[in-house]
Amino acid sequence: MSRRPASAAEDTFRLTVLGTTDTHGNILNWDYYKDAEYADQALNDIGLAKISTLVTAVRAERGYCSTLTLDAGDTIQGTPLAYSYAKAYDAKVNDAKVDLPVIHPMAAAMNAIGYDAAALGNHEFNYGLALLREFESQLQFPLLGANALDWHTGEPAFAEYVIKRVPVGGPDDHRGHGPGEEHRSRQQYVNVGIVGLVTPGCAIWDKAKLDGRITFNGIVEHAAGVIPRVKRAGADIVIVCCHSGADTSSSYGDALPWPENASTLLAEQVPDIDAILVGHAHLEIAERWVTNPTTNKDVLLSEPLKWGMRLAVLDLGLRRACDGTWQLSKAESSATLLNANSVAEDPKIASIIRAQHEATRTYVNGVIGRSTAAMSAATSRFEGTAAIAFINYVQADAVREALAGSASASLPVLSIAAPFNPDAAIPAGEVTVRDVAGLYIYDNTLEAITLSGAQVKAYLEFSARYFKQITGAGPFEPAAVTNAVTASAPRGTPDYNYDIMGGLGDSAATWLTYDIDIAQSPGSRIKNLCYAGAPVSDAQQFVVAINNYRAAGGGNFPGVTAAPVVYNAQAEIRQLIIDWAVAAKTIDPEMFSRPTWRLVSEGHPITIST
Repeated sequence: MSRRPASAAEDTFRLTVLGTTDTHGNILNWDYYKDAEYADQALNDIGLAKISTLVTAVRAERGYCSTLTLDAGDTIQGTPLAYSYAKAYDAKVNDAKVDLPVIHPMAAAMNAIGYDAAALGNHEFNYGLALLREFESQLQFPLLGANALDWHTGEPAFAEYVIKRVPVGGPDDHRGHGPGEEHRSRQQYVNVGIVGLVTPGCAIWDKAKLDGRITFNGIVEHAAGVIPRVKRAGADIVIVCCHSGADTSSSYGDALPWPENASTLLAEQVPDIDAILVGHAHLEIAERWVTNPTTNKDVLLSEPLKWGMRLAVLDLGLRRACDGTWQLSKAESSATLLNANSVAEDPKIASIIRAQHEATRTYVNGVIGRSTAAMSAATSRFEGTAAIAFINYVQADAVREALAGSASASLPVLSIAAPFNPDAAIPAGEVTVRDVAGLYIYDNTLEAITLSGAQVKAYLEFSARYFKQITGAGPFEPAAVTNAVTASAPRGTPDYNYDIMGGLGDSAATWLTYDIDIAQSPGSRIKNLCYAGAPVSDAQQFVVAINNYRAAGGGNFPGVTAAPVVYNAQAEIRQLIIDWAVAAKTIDPEMFSRPTWRLVSEGHPITIST
């Protein structure tokens, strides 16, 4: 029987795709590190409660049935709210008498909003596979990760894709079906294939949790096999939720054969993709069209910043072809971003997690000690501060204590820390959990490796690439000096990839000192490198306290991945700092803070204006 000819109206359709990414545990417009409503200089608001209000408004305008809501990953890590659930889960697994919330707060919020699918992000693996599987089981929509593969079989460890049937011209729900399931006639539905892909850098950054369990293929390489299968399964159009930045680069250099950020490459090199919801880079891309030279068709990319600050709205104009399939019309398609600061929080979402929110506030406001002086991280990127020295001291002290009596006990102990959060501040007087959580915002664990003096210098030279090459004494604005563009960081080296190295600092015999001469070319900047007042020799041996992200190759720092590991108790650095403060009762910056490094130009100190 021949298909009934469709009218012009029946042969066109607008599909609206709503997208979030890198929400990182943010539900309410709340800063747990300050215990106050979130605020920044750009007047951004955050959280899924505000996203829910935007989603509801767009659905009311466009039609619920012609709207899909997707996420591009990094969901369950990033706030004390999410961390508290992870810690409670671990305690429950270990048979402790802990009240575990019935459902992860992010799962509860996303279910209530009514997401249709989400992709894995690299931070989904931070707490291990058991918690991730628990989170996955709580979701009322598929968690997609096509290129996350079982270590032993090579088979997909997560769902690769889902196909949503979106009704054309009539109310219906758009229930999805997976590979191999029957789908209804294209006369009634647009079949939308949704694929999830995640940066292969997961294999480096969470190596200890993933080795022997999950391996990763390259994004482009894996998509080249998946997308044709999605089309064969009946997809009219294909949307990829890709947790990988748009601008091709890798923080891990050539440590893996595939780039960290590959969304543009994906659009260019894999045919039959219509749109990509981009994640991972924490950048704002409202609309970008990328041409695939094989098909000469354009692919629509959009990235909605981070933390629920924006909602991507991709309006995809579709036209029905002669064979009954639907195809994207660029001329009738566009993307924009909606700002979360333009609406109020959805009270339904806020009420769902209110109890967990208040319990988290109680926890982070717990007093753990007193500080004799305030310590701010505001200037840590360009001068030595007590705040970073505090992290380095606690890390080195933990390693020194752990190695007592071992073959490595006689070696000097150094430590590295990055200026993660310039807003972090330890106040004078009472110090709370949230003060420490703001100082150390990642859930990293502590390791220790051995490096030679030559390797220590090479490490510091690599770190010093963070600075732009300038001459003169200044004063300079911080932006004129920091966040230099490199081949692996085309938008500027992020603060978390600038490491500051120090010794224990509790006596001159444990100080590490050095100058960074930013008038020199990268690779020739570390001057006057000394330990205990004496020049560091190439053959000298050191134990270096380092976080698991860096030790596994994150940032591609030289020498670390092949270095002998002398300590790895999987102790969380944030918790080590809290435990140290509780045990010491008093935090005295005079104990560990020394002017051990400085920026110079041609050997002369420079001034940075603040």
